[in-house]
Amino acid sequence: MKNTTLCYLEQNGCWLLLNRNKKENDENNGKWVGVGGKCEEGESPEDCVRREVREETGLTLTRWRYRGLITFVSNVYGTQYMHLFTSDSFSGTLAEDCAEGELAWVEKWAAEDLPMWEGDRIFLHLLEHGAPFFSLKLVYQGDRLAAAVLNGDEYRI
Repeated sequence: MKNTTLCYLEQNGCWLLLNRNKKENDENNGKWVGVGGKCEEGESPEDCVRREVREETGLTLTRWRYRGLITFVSNVYGTQYMHLFTSDSFSGTLAEDCAEGELAWVEKWAAEDLPMWEGDRIFLHLLEHGAPFFSLKLVYQGDRLAAAVLNGDEYRI
């Protein structure tokens, strides 16, 4: 099973988002997501998120919070565990070009209006409302969210 990380960097009421629009065979193609990627052999989720943020944005995380574990189940892409992080402390200069897509600071209230996975709206809501560490299972049929389970209980979509 694939392990990935995703980090939402926060600054001045905005999230740093990535419009995944540069790789044709990207399962996130055309969607706005946080910054992250696949864990490499021997990496912890923390190692991976620091590396992925640096590679994709040019920024170095100086503080981060591990916020939740998302289990994605898909009839198209298989199953993966995604380790969800936020960070409000980082250094460096934001890269002007990212090999994965377009980086943009987006006001938190406006982020949910962008094209994104339906389940991402659920965990962005949880992040924004300060939910303690959570486990969220998202079941997709194609691009449609078919079920969500938060901390073992059905979540009404």
